[in-house]
This record gives sequence, structure tokens and C-alpha cells, in this order.
Amino acid sequence: MGSDNDVLMKEYIKMMTDMIILCGTLAISLFFWVLSLTLSTYYGTLQPVSPWRWLFSILVPLVLTIRALKRRSLDRTGALGALLVGFVLTMANYSFFSSLLAFFFTSSKLTRWGGAKKKKIDAEYKEGGQRNWIQVFCNGGVPTELALLYMIEVGPGEIPVDFSKQYSASWMCLSLLGALACSTGDTWASEVGPVLSKSQPRLITTWKEVPAGTNGGVTSVGLVASFLGGLTVGVAYFVTQLLLVSDLHLADPQWPIIVYGGMAGLVGSLLDSFLGAHMQYSGFDSSIEKVVSYESATTQRICGKPILDNNAVNLFSSVLVALILPGVAWGAWPR
Repeated sequence: MGSDNDVLMKEYIKMMTDMIILCGTLAISLFFWVLSLTLSTYYGTLQPVSPWRWLFSILVPLVLTIRALKRRSLDRTGALGALLVGFVLTMANYSFFSSLLAFFFTSSKLTRWGGAKKKKIDAEYKEGGQRNWIQVFCNGGVPTELALLYMIEVGPGEIPVDFSKQYSASWMCLSLLGALACSTGDTWASEVGPVLSKSQPRLITTWKEVPAGTNGGVTSVGLVASFLGGLTVGVAYFVTQLLLVSDLHLADPQWPIIVYGGMAGLVGSLLDSFLGAHMQYSGFDSSIEKVVSYESATTQRICGKPILDNNAVNLFSSVLVALILPGVAWGAWPR
């Protein structure tokens, strides 16, 4: 009987916790809605945001973050960072949110996949791939900043990508999509390549074979995976546009968004590998027979210098993709 009472008590506490979270998010969303109404009264250029958008932007990222925390996809600091990133992107544009969701869910699943094989290769492998706030902001910091700029430019809401009518806002949409696709492509390449590739990686700068786990090492499987990862993010963005933007028929074609996502994933992965080959130290430690990122008496250098760590390389790659690819897309976009 005692154990039954304990189970009932745990279920009751869980139910009450869920009710408190729901009531809290309702109160917060209503507060921000009233605040937006007040500000729009004093500043005519500001448009009030509906309470439902506030509620969705707070509640959904909160639920997903709690779920990720329980599944050990994020630690506590990573959960707080993810909550902030999720709120800003969801408030700005639901297409941003669906792209972020595609990145997070696919990356979390792939990180857990093939763990036994990855553990043999990666000296820093962690069960479940638990991410902290640094990793969250290195992948989500650039999209968050772009989402804030987007809201300053056009306000919260969904718009078609159309350079002739909304040049700067379209540029920011593709820049944000490119940054997320870059992170997704790099993650897919890093998680799929070591498990499925039958051949040794080749260093992107010299094309010589290197041990698995070497920074800058690429495989054909990894490159295909990076393109597919970016493509997945592009599809998520495109489908959300089809569902939520009513005047797509008046804008430029939107299907290139999918191709753009795939190319951003591939280019981002190549950039990440190139930076890693030059600016991340890789050496083979004979004492553990694995590739490591530190120098020691038992380590033989493979490539790179100890300038940046993996998080910094990810950040630089996403920044470069976000800055360069929208300009290329503008020149090639069908009108």
C-alpha cells in the first residue's frame, strides 16, 4: 500500500506542477500582451502582438526544454539558453521556430545513434550528447540575433521571401535559415559519418587519409549527410510558409528555400572542416589510441593549431554562412 500511495503522490505532484506551469505561462503571456497593447498606444509604429502568439512562444519552448532536460539532451544551463533562443525565434516567425525544431530534434536523435561506435573514436564523447549553454549559444546565438533584428524590421509574423518587396527582411530570413542549416549540416556530418562511412576520412586541406575523429576530416557519407541535414531544415521552413503565409502566390517562388537549406548545410560543413583543419589541434594519443585535442608526451600531431575549440569553430562557420549565402541567393533567386 505504501508504494501505491507514493506513486499516487508523485502523479499528483506532477499534475499540480503542470497546472502551475500552465497558469504561469498564461499569466506571463497576458502580461506581455497588455504591455504590447500599451506600447502600441503610445508608439503608433508598433503593432500589438496577439495573446495567443505570446502564449505559444512561451509555452511550447518551455515544454520542449523541460522534455529535453529530462532526456538529458541539455543540462540546466543549456536548458535556460535553449528556452531563450526558442522564445525569441518563435515570437519572431513560426518558420524560424519550425527550422529550429528540425535542427534540435534531428541532432538530438542522431547524437544518441551509434553511441557505441562513437565512444571508441571520440575521447570527449558524452552519453546522450548533453549540451550546455555555450554549445546552445554557439549554434543558436546568431539565429537569435537575426530574429531580434527581423522583429525590429517588420515585427513578429510570417512573410514570404521576396527580395523585390522586402529586401532586408528576406535577407535576414535566409541568413537565419542558413545559420541553422549550417549547424544542422555540421551535426549530421559529425554524427552520421563516423557510423556509416566504410572508408577513412580525408583531411580537407591535403586530402590525405586521417584517423576518424580528426578535425577537418571529411567523408563522402558525411558530406551527403550535411546536405540532407540542411535540406531538412529548409523543408521545415518551406512547409511552415505554405501553411501560414496567405499571399505566397503574390511573391517570388518559395521552393528555392529547400535547395538553399541543403546548400547552406553542405557549405557550412565544409567551412567547419576547413576551419577545424587549420585552427583546431588534432593529435593521436597512443596511450588511449584516440584522436584528442590536446598536446602531451604521448600525442603525435595530425593537423591544426590550438587556436579555437569546437564551439568557436561552429560559431564562426554559422556567422560566415549567415553573411555570405543570402547575397548568393539574391543573385540566383528566380523572379
